[in-house]
Amino acid sequence: MLGCADIARRRALPALAACASTVTVAVASRSAAKAAAFGAEFGCAAVHGYRALLADDAVEAVYIAVPTGLHAEWAAEALAAGKHVLVEKPMAATAADAAALAERAERAGLVLMENRMFTRHPQHRVVRDAVARGEIGLPRVLSAGMTIPPRPADDIRYRADLGGGALLDVGYYPLHTALLLLGHDVRLDGAVVERDERLGVDLGGALLLSTARGAVAHLTFGIDHHYRAAYELCGTAGAVTAARAYTPPPSAATEVVLERPGGSRRVGIAPFDQFAAVMAEFASAVRGGTRSADHLAGELAVSVRALELLDEARDRAQHRSNAAITPL
Repeated sequence: MLGCADIARRRALPALAACASTVTVAVASRSAAKAAAFGAEFGCAAVHGYRALLADDAVEAVYIAVPTGLHAEWAAEALAAGKHVLVEKPMAATAADAAALAERAERAGLVLMENRMFTRHPQHRVVRDAVARGEIGLPRVLSAGMTIPPRPADDIRYRADLGGGALLDVGYYPLHTALLLLGHDVRLDGAVVERDERLGVDLGGALLLSTARGAVAHLTFGIDHHYRAAYELCGTAGAVTAARAYTPPPSAATEVVLERPGGSRRVGIAPFDQFAAVMAEFASAVRGGTRSADHLAGELAVSVRALELLDEARDRAQHRSNAAITPL
């Protein structure tokens, strides 16, 4: 593992440790003390510096959990070192960087995956199956949002030089929901972004998307808000809602609610570890298992398409300035 992010300690490394197909052999950090703490906690070697880990022939694959603005740089270095790569979302800060990584991985014959963990949760399959069966009629309006409260002042989300800001972080979730439920041909019709001019990062905002089939999506995101992680898809004959859509703990049950004129139906989903599902898929792909080359290429195409929309949102956004926030 490259990087000692909090998400890695809480979710990714426990999932790797529990995966029957992986052995965590080393964790690297720019801080020797932080690497040592992670190594002791998870029973693996502690490495000071990312390049030292990439030079280790015992390492077949790397999970990259450095700040977003460094994803592309270190994913490229890992691929150049002959390692398979699982990179935290988003896989790069721009579509051009993501496309270059995908091309590099294909040339090298290496697996490159983005940790788009939430899409592995079975609740989204329940939603998609209900839509496919026509239970809500034709999809018309998607409302999706991911917002979190302010973070401590030293949080990397407030570092413009490290790819911080709400759009690349929590904005990822509702945008990928639109791609998942409405298709990859969604187009951006408008964007509003609230910025903290002192920090140089966006704190939140909204995107408006549409499809040629007449569906629209209103997506909200923010890092200066009450916590929310939910979506609703309304159709011509009903609606479907996922209330714990993006970051349910592996021990938590979830549910999908289907509403029709005659009443509502609740579909319970058992606890599920979406991080563990990604780790197992990645290991299978490295071993030439269930995920075909075409499927992997399709997954990377979705990553690139999402970043194209985010690039466009940054370029077209109407900015509203917020002088400063007060982090926790």
